[in-house]
Amino acid sequence: MGPLVVGVEEEFLLVDPVSRELSPGAEKVVAEAARELGDRVGPELTRYQVETRTDPHTRLTDLADQLRSTREALARAAVRQGLRAVSTGSPVLAPPGPPPLSEGARYARSAAMFRALDDEQLVCACHVHIGVPDLDTALRVSNHLRPWIPLVIALTANSPYWAGRDTGFASWRTTTWGRWPVAGPPPYFESAAHFEDLVAGFLATGTVMDRGGLYWDIRPSHHVPTLEIRAADATATTDDTVLLAGLVRALAATALAAVHAGEPAPRPQPEALRAACWHAARNGLAGDAVDLATGRPAPALAQVDRLLAHLGPALRRHGDAELVHTLWTRLRAHGSRSEAQRAAHRRRGSLGDVVDHLVSTTTSTGGGGRQ
Repeated sequence: MGPLVVGVEEEFLLVDPVSRELSPGAEKVVAEAARELGDRVGPELTRYQVETRTDPHTRLTDLADQLRSTREALARAAVRQGLRAVSTGSPVLAPPGPPPLSEGARYARSAAMFRALDDEQLVCACHVHIGVPDLDTALRVSNHLRPWIPLVIALTANSPYWAGRDTGFASWRTTTWGRWPVAGPPPYFESAAHFEDLVAGFLATGTVMDRGGLYWDIRPSHHVPTLEIRAADATATTDDTVLLAGLVRALAATALAAVHAGEPAPRPQPEALRAACWHAARNGLAGDAVDLATGRPAPALAQVDRLLAHLGPALRRHGDAELVHTLWTRLRAHGSRSEAQRAAHRRRGSLGDVVDHLVSTTTSTGGGGRQ
């Protein structure tokens, strides 16, 4: 089996460098950034948000190079428009009232259909795409990945603030995203027919507008032949994104090997899985996470260490072991990204300092930990 193809989508917020509040400049920033990035940059739901996309890659180092250059290009484009781009799961400071939505028929339809849900979706994620040959394989791999969703949430938690207040959570984005009708951990899929029956029901009842509205943490992409892992907050640094992509690819490769070997996927109770995701969103890396194998809490840092050991064969097969271990060691030393945001605030009690910290880490390769 050759190396799995991996690609990444990253979402960013735009802020005013003086007020540090969100600023609705997405259209201009996208147009400016497109001079360098072409169609790898585009709008998101609100005019406060921008999305970038990488090409598919087989080498993690090549992905890292493109992620780094893409963030730098976006940052330059934002500066030329008098703004700054930040990579965080939720806004630190935001103007009052509903956000201005991006233009387009789909966004208008979404606003009419979901009303206040759209008003509060000022959240950003990092999506990792893994190449898979067909829907049946994608769903089988998804089944094997489900128990790891809480640890992905804990590892990438980077959204403790929401519009001027500390939420008490490490990943507030995770909790707000769960309000959508088809969101959170996906079901255990018995077959491709089971998946299609569920989707047909959602469409027939108007629960989702289209297949793009399937907001599960893991889903088969509706437009490219990939399995999309969507559980992560927008990551603080490029290195964090590379670490996430390397781990997700190794998880998918390990799951694919289990599928080919005929090994059954673990089936945690949906209620237990959802509770573990909530626990991970609250604590991030700074405390315990629920170990679904035992049903008991255990330090999140130790669980990531065990995950790396579990993924060792897949990491080595892809040539990613050294890089992933280096990036994890660096993140482990610096500490939780959500706690780094809080540390920036503690210096002077200024939320503006948190935004400045995020501006700095967005184009940083690493660091940006405890202040």
